[in-house]
Amino acid sequence: MTLREEIEALCINAKEASARLALADTETKNGVLLRIAELLEQERESLISANQQDLEAAEENGVAKTMLDRLALNENRIRGMAEALRALVKLEDPIGTGESWTRPSGLTISRVRVPLGVVAMIYEARPNVTVDSAALCLKTGNAVILRGGKEAISTNSAIVALIKRALEDRGLDPHAVELIESTERESAQILMTMRGAIDVLIPRGGKGLIQSVVENATVPVIETGAGNCHLLVDESADLAMATRIAVNAKCSRPSVCNAVETILVHASVAAKFLPMLNDAMQDFDVELRGCARTKVLIPTATEATEEDYYTEYNDYIVAVKVVDTLSDAIAHINKYSTGHSEAIVTENADNAERFLREINSAAVYVNASTRFTDGGEFGFGAEIGISTQKLHVRGPMGLPALTTEKYLVRGNGAIR
Repeated sequence: MTLREEIEALCINAKEASARLALADTETKNGVLLRIAELLEQERESLISANQQDLEAAEENGVAKTMLDRLALNENRIRGMAEALRALVKLEDPIGTGESWTRPSGLTISRVRVPLGVVAMIYEARPNVTVDSAALCLKTGNAVILRGGKEAISTNSAIVALIKRALEDRGLDPHAVELIESTERESAQILMTMRGAIDVLIPRGGKGLIQSVVENATVPVIETGAGNCHLLVDESADLAMATRIAVNAKCSRPSVCNAVETILVHASVAAKFLPMLNDAMQDFDVELRGCARTKVLIPTATEATEEDYYTEYNDYIVAVKVVDTLSDAIAHINKYSTGHSEAIVTENADNAERFLREINSAAVYVNASTRFTDGGEFGFGAEIGISTQKLHVRGPMGLPALTTEKYLVRGNGAIR
């Protein structure tokens, strides 16, 4: 059997499973999620063992330490995945919700939420994405086909085996969650062309992966965005607060898409703030790349290039620029941003509102870290990705994002 034939078979199995899963009631679907959570905790040692194989192989292949952090599983992260599943159980099932109205023709029209059908995921080395994607799809009655990165293949295989076991334990078709075990580039390219078998494809990862999917897929795509996120320290900012937010946004997990990559500083506070920022960032060995005005105040900073301001580093590197006005800052962000998450630190209510209104990104913050752009933090239980496009969803994608609308029309012999 060729690779294409193998993937076609997976798609056929998932399509058939999706039709049956769409009819499952909320109690049954929640039961599967609770069983997955239970199995994750019960089998944590085997999951960590599988993950260790991936980590060792990734280190041998020279994967950066910050990216290894995304790949790594430990007891706390497994416990966190299980708790996210239990939180998802408590959320309302959107399937079947909606509204109804009656027309002068006598027709009663109901608009209800229904599953998308078969969702495909192409993503990189983050095992939590495997759990979150499967869980969100199952809760909304969708089958899912997963194609993760080669760095996490052992971990993903172990996780999906547990998910399939949970489905069988609760009387549902295990083909509702499928994993493409081939990590060759060809497997992703084939999956992108499964038109008619896949209802939507969601890429999740770096800029190169997302661009490849958007340019080559023949199936509908929801574009999740690379995160070139910004923080603006306004002229009225509480500088101690700004420092705390900057450190959290850059250093808590620099490899994730909601980490800050560029810090803009108003000229009137630059002389005081930039040395504070430099001292705080040195505790994490962050490399600062700054404009000429930044380098005057931080002589150790590397000179920033135009490309730096476009770059999502996923590393302990941050670009810095001094700006003269709020208008300059807004213009800079809207030019260089990927439309993910931006923040301002300010005590000026008018500046805050203007920033919220004029920044063209999916999530815009006042006096808070961009690291909050996350399905769990937004109260969605989990996320299948963070969309930076405007159709059909934007921002962290929770349960409603994995549904579409269906019209149920009831009459009594009505004709037109």
